[in-house]
Amino acid sequence: MTDDYFRQYGIIAVFTALAVLVPTGMLVLSWVLSKFNIRPNFPNPIKGSIYECGFEVFSDKWNQFNFKYYALALDFVIFDVEIIYLFPWAASYGLLSIQFGLTVLFSMLVFIGVLALGWIYAWRKGSLEWA
Repeated sequence: MTDDYFRQYGIIAVFTALAVLVPTGMLVLSWVLSKFNIRPNFPNPIKGSIYECGFEVFSDKWNQFNFKYYALALDFVIFDVEIIYLFPWAASYGLLSIQFGLTVLFSMLVFIGVLALGWIYAWRKGSLEWA
């Protein structure tokens, strides 16, 4: 019985090693190929220019960007992803409550409480204000 238990950790270790070795191997191989001039490298001003949806670049400088738009987008993504976790729980609540009782309800109430604390924190800091 313990042999099967440790075999499962061995599978996880193999996948973790593959997840590290494959991207590292790709980066090393790309670097080696660039040293032997196998990978083409023909820089020119057009390739080095900034390209934004087909519009011509007006200047070489970056424009000033209001950080509040970025913060609002991050808040939306964070709260949107957390809300997605509520749907599978709500869809399977009947079956889960039969198997685990009120533990399922209390764990989701803790999750919603943490979500509400994050929302209140963002609201107090003014992160949810538009511009």
